[in-house]
Amino acid sequence: MGRAKRAPPNESTTLLVGLASLGPPYVTDILVWYNMNNNYRQLLMQPKYAFTALVFTILLGNAALTTAETPIRIDCEFPGGNIILERIENSTVFVRPDLRDTKGNWFYWSFRVRGAEGGELTFRFNRNVIGVRGPAVSCNEGKSWRWLYGKALKSPQNSFTYKFGPDEKSVRFCVAMPYQKGNLGALFKKYSARNDFVVEHHATSRKGRDVPRFRFGSIRSEPKYRILLTCRHHACEMMASWTLEGLVDTVMANDSRGEWLRENVEFLCIPMVDLDGVEDGDQGKNRKPHDHNRDYYPEPPIYPEVAAIKQFVPKWSKGRLRMALDLHCPFLYGKSNVKGGNQSLFFVGNPKEDSFEKLMSFSKILEEVLKGPIKYDSRRNLPWGESWNTLKEPRMFARWADNLPGISIATVLEIPYADISGEPVTIESARALGADLAAAIERWLKRQAENQ
Repeated sequence: MGRAKRAPPNESTTLLVGLASLGPPYVTDILVWYNMNNNYRQLLMQPKYAFTALVFTILLGNAALTTAETPIRIDCEFPGGNIILERIENSTVFVRPDLRDTKGNWFYWSFRVRGAEGGELTFRFNRNVIGVRGPAVSCNEGKSWRWLYGKALKSPQNSFTYKFGPDEKSVRFCVAMPYQKGNLGALFKKYSARNDFVVEHHATSRKGRDVPRFRFGSIRSEPKYRILLTCRHHACEMMASWTLEGLVDTVMANDSRGEWLRENVEFLCIPMVDLDGVEDGDQGKNRKPHDHNRDYYPEPPIYPEVAAIKQFVPKWSKGRLRMALDLHCPFLYGKSNVKGGNQSLFFVGNPKEDSFEKLMSFSKILEEVLKGPIKYDSRRNLPWGESWNTLKEPRMFARWADNLPGISIATVLEIPYADISGEPVTIESARALGADLAAAIERWLKRQAENQ
């Protein structure tokens, strides 16, 4: 669960919009005095203002913006929450992402505003950490989400303004559309009565959480093929989880595609490799000393989840593993018309001889079966040796998996957070992409069988 941090008093300006209960004259005097001196310690030593200043200090400690009728509260006390509240000046809220143990800068944030119904606030960040669709907004405690902007902006932003409806007592804002352990639990519950879907203990995280894995499809008999799926090596990359869910639902569907896949393929999935980061609201990417997706080399891994993958997968695969697919999200914004563009859907190649050729073969099949709204152009795939894809050591999951017996394709699929070539990435479109991936896997495996 995320925990909000607050700037120390001498870095904050007043949180007051109106505080009629304390008496208008003192309110005005304190605002003028503080804006001139900008130091709460000196303010507390002024006898005339001592009582009211003490109340102000309490409000600062609770991160509350007080109005004449109700306190406005900004917090991140929920799974996946992340924000640092710097200060509030009039109706502008100054915030920034909590980087915690991240090396350098990253952009994940998620917070809640309560008590602002009927008002309007501007939220200003210290950097451009708002994507081209604006923030994701939820008015029902995260049950559903929408993008603030219907049309994509040309560039990222460092602020947004929101007018709260008269009944919007609690509104959440996030860099994208969250997928937490609770969402995963709902997926598990949906298939709990099925004999072709099983949830298992994968590892115990460094913070003591039970990290799950699950198998589905042909799990009661020896399958023809095995497919390995991983997600959330980087905790903040949430849109990938919605795609994973769409893939799972398609495999489990009672139609001809689902039946063929469940009869012929056993899927193994580790859906939240960095479960601690997902629930705590960490960036996950570039975690010090290295993140989960840089933990596969050298030995030994420092993360229990990665150690369990390296121990379990080779024994489970038994030479029948054909594909290892690691779902990610790229940087928050960027180009869509280049290889590896951050606003394009793309696979990442490995240096192994002929691996990119095999990946392009699967990519062409995905282009053939694509029915969902998300656009895909295989020319946007990023070969090894180009752009940032130059790491020589096999430190990443896909590089490690590419050496497992029987493997044909081991790759990363990068799913943009908000926009792909002008098309919004939503929960629904991300799920539809998962369905298209399942269709591509079916056709790819059938063609492999035909060519043997």
